[in-house]
Amino acid sequence: MSRAKRIMIQGTMSGAGKSLLCTALCRIFRQDGFRAAPFKSQNMALNSYVTRDLLEIGRAQAVQAEAAGIPPDVRMNPILLKPSSDVGSQVIVNGRVRAQMSASDYFSYKTQLIPEILAAYDSLAEEHDVIVIEGAGSPAEINLHSHDIVNMGLAELVNAPVLLAGDIDRGGVFAQLYGTVLLLEEQERARVRGLIINKFRGDAALLTSGLRQLEDLTGIPVLGVVPLLDVRIDDEDSLAPCLAERTVHKPIDIAVIRLPHIANFTDFAPLEAHPLMGVRYVTDPADLESPDLLILPGTKSTADDLLWLRSGGLESAVLRLAAAGTPVLGICGGYQMLGDGITDAAGVEGSLPSLRGMGLLPCTTVFEPEKTLTRVRAVVTGGPLDGAELEGYEIHMGTTTVRGEAFCRLDNGKPEGCRRGNVFGSYLHGLFDSGEAADRLADWLCGRRGIQKKNAAAEPWREYRELQYDLLAAGVREALDMDAIYRLMEDFA
Repeated sequence: MSRAKRIMIQGTMSGAGKSLLCTALCRIFRQDGFRAAPFKSQNMALNSYVTRDLLEIGRAQAVQAEAAGIPPDVRMNPILLKPSSDVGSQVIVNGRVRAQMSASDYFSYKTQLIPEILAAYDSLAEEHDVIVIEGAGSPAEINLHSHDIVNMGLAELVNAPVLLAGDIDRGGVFAQLYGTVLLLEEQERARVRGLIINKFRGDAALLTSGLRQLEDLTGIPVLGVVPLLDVRIDDEDSLAPCLAERTVHKPIDIAVIRLPHIANFTDFAPLEAHPLMGVRYVTDPADLESPDLLILPGTKSTADDLLWLRSGGLESAVLRLAAAGTPVLGICGGYQMLGDGITDAAGVEGSLPSLRGMGLLPCTTVFEPEKTLTRVRAVVTGGPLDGAELEGYEIHMGTTTVRGEAFCRLDNGKPEGCRRGNVFGSYLHGLFDSGEAADRLADWLCGRRGIQKKNAAAEPWREYRELQYDLLAAGVREALDMDAIYRLMEDFA
């Protein structure tokens, strides 16, 4: 066993706040002078990230690495599942696509990946003082128990103590925690060394009697009540219901189409943080109204989501807005949709060999089995963002041929993306992260509306993120018994 100490956060359900708790612990350990690294053996998410060595991992582990002050590394998330339907996913192992599998096929296959999981973990543990391990879903999913590689199965493999978090904001947190503990096997129960009440609003003193009863029932101490913290940190995946709640009223109205397979919606976090731009997510044509900017985001299933837009009336609404002069931006899959057409002779996305696009950009896309993974720097060439310097990354299946003006030029001199009039498309995820493009966009949109900016520039995005990590760590440190957590890590050393 490697020398690194370890702590594992599991949850009573998806969305219990495991990712943010792990992010906070990565930051706390860094603040306390330790070399910490995150680890999640298997992540299911459509939000992904390209590492420096051009490998793909879940966005949550990239965020946790950033909080820990280290570069994201494929070893932090050796298995990434990107759902392509309700019953199937693209299986990415060590950053590369290995197969497209149905849920049942993957269930039978996944234990074969244990050697690769342990190789990634052990390698990380040799280089760091503390490994912060994140579980997935719930350890009490008894139908999946026999093949578990991400919750108690992993905890046993690496001999990790477990903290179990429950989400009080959804209600029934005492039943969540007690029921989860009760469904664990005896040896698994012994690994749970602390309970956490997460996302609490109000006076924690009101919970005291309930916490004592919970401790008596489970025999496990409650190590903290974490408040619902007002921090802006990337969500793990697009399944989070919070997308529907992100309507913030600011002078500039940006509408993002909430596609069924939306991916990398974290592209718009810098816009949400800008003092002048409000971002809302839309699924109904009636809710589009008259935004200052309409965005078609990335998607794991471009063809399916384009058909969804078409059948539900959103495509017609987008075309009407574009014809009326509303700026339209497509990113990755959204960019592909804006072109004249998509060809899929290889069946990369399904059985449709070709599909008509929206015809708003003079370009066509051909899907190819090989996935493009790259990190780039670029400069916008022409249009309202002309001269803005960008950093971003590409994650897509397909090549797009452009017959018009490029959106930007990469640092290797190649043109990228496409623009025509008020419509723009690009493959670059993270194009607003540098802050320059977001400020140029705000300038342009304010000018169109006759709004005075009054020096309301966004805080530099990297500094903003660092502040958010510090705020998160401070809130979690105050709420948790960190001395107890350090002691139990020593117990398992």
